[in-house]
This record gives sequence, C-alpha cells and structure tokens, in this order.
Amino acid sequence: MVTVDTRRNSANPDEMVALLKLSYQRSGSTFAPVPLTGSENLRTCYDFLNKTSRSFAFVIQELGPELRDAICVFYLVLRGLDTIEDDTTVSADIRVPLLHSFHEKLYQPGWNYDGCGVADEKALLCNFDKVIDVFLSLPRPYQTIIQDITRRMSAGMADFIATKEVVSIKDWDLYCHYVAGLVGIGLSRLFAASALEDQWFADAQDISNSMGLFLQKTNIIRDYLEDINEKRIFWPREIWSKYASSLADFKEAKYSREALSCINDLITNALTHIPDCLDYMARLQDKRIFNFCAIPQAMAIATLALCYDNHDVFTGVVKIRRGQSAKIICDIGSLGMQGLYMHFLQGADAIAAKIRPDDPNAARTRALVEKIQAMCRPHVQAAAIQPFGVGDVVAVAALAASSAYLVQRHKGRVFAKL
Repeated sequence: MVTVDTRRNSANPDEMVALLKLSYQRSGSTFAPVPLTGSENLRTCYDFLNKTSRSFAFVIQELGPELRDAICVFYLVLRGLDTIEDDTTVSADIRVPLLHSFHEKLYQPGWNYDGCGVADEKALLCNFDKVIDVFLSLPRPYQTIIQDITRRMSAGMADFIATKEVVSIKDWDLYCHYVAGLVGIGLSRLFAASALEDQWFADAQDISNSMGLFLQKTNIIRDYLEDINEKRIFWPREIWSKYASSLADFKEAKYSREALSCINDLITNALTHIPDCLDYMARLQDKRIFNFCAIPQAMAIATLALCYDNHDVFTGVVKIRRGQSAKIICDIGSLGMQGLYMHFLQGADAIAAKIRPDDPNAARTRALVEKIQAMCRPHVQAAAIQPFGVGDVVAVAALAASSAYLVQRHKGRVFAKL
C-alpha cells in the first residue's frame, strides 16, 4: 500500500502535488522506456538498464535520441566493470587481470562472462555480448570515448584492489575519481561529441571530475551501514580515525557523538565540490542534458542535508522522501537552473540549521554553507518558493481523484518508481 509513503509526505503538501503529478504522468512506463524500434539487443540493453539501476534509468529518459543509446551503453559497460570489482567472493588474482583487459572486450563480438556477480548484475555479464553488439553500432567517436574511460577506470579499480586502501583524503578523492569522476569526464566528452553542448566540455576534466566526486561521496557517506556490514571500507582513515579506533565502532550507541562528528566532517569535505558543480550546470545549454545532470545533483545535496548530524545513518537506511524526489524533478523540469539553485539553497539552509557549535568542524562547515548560500540566493526568486496555497489544494484534490484508480491498478506500487 502507499499509505505509509503518503503519510511521510502529507506534512509537505507541495511535495504531494509533485508526487501525484509525476506518478500520474509516468505510471504506465518503465524508468527508461524500452525502444519499440531498433535491434533486439538494443531493447535488451534497456531492459538491463531498468533492472540494474533505478536512479540512472529514471534520469536517462530525460535525454534526447542523439545521446540516449550511447549513454545507456556507457552505463552498462561501467556497470559490468563495477560488478567485477565488487565481487569479493572472486579472487583478486582473477579479477585484476580481467579488469585490466575489460576495455579490450568491447571489440570482441560474442564475449561474455559468468564468473562474477549475482542476480541481474550477473545476468548482465552473462549477456554482455549483446551490449558489445550495440556498442559496435554506435558512432565511432562515442565508441572511442567509452572505451577510453573504461580503460582508465578499470586500471584504477585494479590498482585499489591489488595495492591500496582508502587511507588519506587524497586516496578518497582518487578512488572517487576512478569510479565516478571519470564518468563525469566521459559524459562531458559525449556531450561535446554530440554537438549538443559546447566543445569546452570536451576538455573540462577538473570540473567534470567534481560532478562525479560530489555524487560518489554522497553515496559513500549515506551507505555506511551497508558497506561496513559487507566489510567494504570507503570512508578515509584520515578522517574517521580522528574519532574512533575502528570504523565499525560508529554502529555502537556509546560512540554516537563521535559518529556524528565524523559524518559531519565527511559531509563538509563533500560540500567543497558544490561550487564546481553549480558552475558546470550553469554552462549547459541543452535542456535535456541539463535535466539529466541536475536531477541527481539536487538529490545529492538533499541527501547530504538529511545525513548531516543524523545518527540514523549508522543504524539503518537514510533516504530522502519520495515526494521530495518528485519535487526536485518537477522543479528542475519547470524552472531549470533557477530550480537547481533553489534546491541547493534549501539543502545549504537545512545543513546550516543543524550545525552544532561544539561540532569540531562547525566553523569550516559554516563557511562552506555560507559560500553556497551566497552563490544560490541571488538566483532564487521569491516566486519560486511561494508557500502552498488554495490553488494547490485544488490541484491535490484533482490529482488525487485522477490517480485513485492508478493506485488500485498498481496495487500500491505507483510511487515505488521514485
């Protein structure tokens, strides 16, 4: 049933409007619509995209036809690579050589692999020949970019498996560069190659890297409990060792104050990437590419605002409300860059309100938050943040009535796509 989720959002009626509107518009579709035309292998790629990534599959439908297939394949190639890196049940002696040669497999028609992963990720590798087939049908410039990023990412992943752990902040930045910053760089090169964006993006490595690092650090911070339970350690020792002798200590209630100081320290580090992210997205000209980039970034700042000084990160799963996700999507779709500034300002304001004077990083956090606020506030018009009014009540009623049969038809799963 949807009643639990609607209760979570009922205190935020503007989110309820967005949630109902978005769920009504997209109720009958998968996240990334499987093409009705094109090869069977292309349709299989979109099927795997929907099965292996909710968040990416959702935003990829924001792209136009010039880039959608290429970025779908780009994602699946890197997902296959990530599956090999993540499967610690397989010896490093097997995984490391496979990672080093993975980029070469893209030009080996018929290649697949059944030795890593579980469930849909394993099925993806077992059917990787279909991904290769679609990859080989892409324009040659797209192939070159995808293979180059795959080569660089696989080399970095192999390096960390074989020799490194995340000790210093520099290590953390390097790991996040390999697994996410390179994705940002590759996407920028694809945007430029498509001629939908300026050629400036082809060489914008540092700022593109920041886009990836901001998203990846957000995920690593949020996923503490899942990762520590799986014996994966991505939090840098240089930070967490200031507060505990073992990273697992933070799960214990007696270390709750130390845990909060640590997560606030990590979030403060992640906030340093925001100026680059806002600069990057302000340069985008294509509306669909902007939406594709901006929606995950806005959800990331909302996630950090929720995680800041929040001990729930150490005891369970912390996620922003589905209504909040829907509002981000609707605001960015209708307001563009102004909507993005609005959500970054809201996130910065939320963090500012939670900064404790006794937090060891309070002054540094406050300085970064004030910088973000100063960047965003001049672009946020009062009209964009008007309170919920009578007209919105009517909209909620109309949308609720028109959505009632959808809730019944989908047996409470209407909102599960966000």
